Amino acid sequence: MADRPDDRELLEAGDAERGEVLNRLLDGHRERLLRMVQMRLHPQVRQRVDASDVIQDAYLEIAQRVEDYVKNPQMPFFLWVRRIAGDRLLKAHRFHLDAKQRDVRRQAAPERRMPDVSTIALVDQLAGGSTSPSVGAARAELRERIAVMLDELSDIDREVLCMRHFEELSNEEVAQELGLTKHAASKRYVRALQRLRDLVGPGT
Repeated sequence: MADRPDDRELLEAGDAERGEVLNRLLDGHRERLLRMVQMRLHPQVRQRVDASDVIQDAYLEIAQRVEDYVKNPQMPFFLWVRRIAGDRLLKAHRFHLDAKQRDVRRQAAPERRMPDVSTIALVDQLAGGSTSPSVGAARAELRERIAVMLDELSDIDREVLCMRHFEELSNEEVAQELGLTKHAASKRYVRALQRLRDLVGPGT
């Protein structure tokens, strides 16, 4: 679901109504934001921090900064909210993970706005659950094959797959967030999705 085109217009209402409008908009985006955070939480951080806590911290910051956004909206409202939630998630990772546990390659990118999508979380979403021992065994084999396929993708292709397929961002939003052209973002998504379909079947 793309960001509604009137989100910013609604936020331009008078000060007395802005808080109520903001709450309604955030309620409408909460499920997508939770999905984004859940798919990026480091397993060790997940033991200490709940995705809803990250979202709550983000909402507090959003409420404090919404006036600045209304005065100078440089991006769609949902992307702005998503970036703040991603920043809160990144801070949670930095706080709860010891320096030795952090990925040096990821530390080397100071411009990054949020942690990468978790391969484990992607496997969970793509492989689904099981209902019986026989189905569970087949699902375990499928999970292993999906994990291998995801590891063969580049980091950016995994991001595109997650952002389009699970976060429900539009191709234009993905391109803006990853600094790609719309053509490049679309090509990467189609390529990753085709590999997935070849692996698990056309119903994915």
